Amino acid sequence: MSITPPTNHTEKTIRSTIVSNSAWDWFQKALILTIFSLVINHLATRDSFPGSESYRFPIEGFLSTIVLSILISIIADLNFKFYSKKYFSKKVEVVTITWFMISTLGYITILYIPLNIVLNSVAGAQTDFYSLLIGLLITLLLSVVLIALLYARDLYNLYKLSLKDAEITIESGAKMTKLSYENIACFYSENRIVYAVQNDGRTITTDFTLNALEEKINDQLFFRANRQIIIHKNAVDQIEKVENGKLRIRLKASIDTDAIAEITVSRYKRNAFMNWFE
Repeated sequence: MSITPPTNHTEKTIRSTIVSNSAWDWFQKALILTIFSLVINHLATRDSFPGSESYRFPIEGFLSTIVLSILISIIADLNFKFYSKKYFSKKVEVVTITWFMISTLGYITILYIPLNIVLNSVAGAQTDFYSLLIGLLITLLLSVVLIALLYARDLYNLYKLSLKDAEITIESGAKMTKLSYENIACFYSENRIVYAVQNDGRTITTDFTLNALEEKINDQLFFRANRQIIIHKNAVDQIEKVENGKLRIRLKASIDTDAIAEITVSRYKRNAFMNWFE
């Protein structure tokens, strides 16, 4: 049994929308950069508010903000492609998004400091540490807003993809069966054989161990309840508190086997299970 990326038309369409640099995608990003630069520069000073008697279009600030935004966008785009390939393709969660943002801001900082020093030297001005620090903090704050505007939709699409469209290809002799994550109620082990149970109760034999499965499948959807079973979040029908701080889980699917007639989560795993389920 092997985990394979989804190959249907919907998945291809979503991925091409996320990772491709199509003309439409870049047009949207350019539009966001332009609007972002206009708003920032018109809010920067009182004289920049339209309608005031001393209003003057902030052309210098607008152009410099555009250039800076393009540099930030290039850095963010390269880092986003890296994270999409290595992390987001498997799982999209708060931790990975946070690390994506932190690493992107780190790259921006590495670029900003020497670039600012060089520009000051070319202009014949001295580099003031306080001004450098304030400028960096403002740049990082604006970078967070800009990156959120540019990649919020892409992250949301990747999140939906990681939850709904992944598939498992089960090889059993000469037969191969594809199951989407949404159609799997659980995996359970009995007599050293691991079975995949579909939502309608049908069971398929696999050649995986539960440990191998636990490493490969999406842990936003699946949880290793105990040594014998991995359950899908949407398959849970009832959770009951029992003695010694344990939990008893009942699934929606009807599984005719004594091996998991009663699914128990130990008190040591109880908090982890509830955090996952909620």
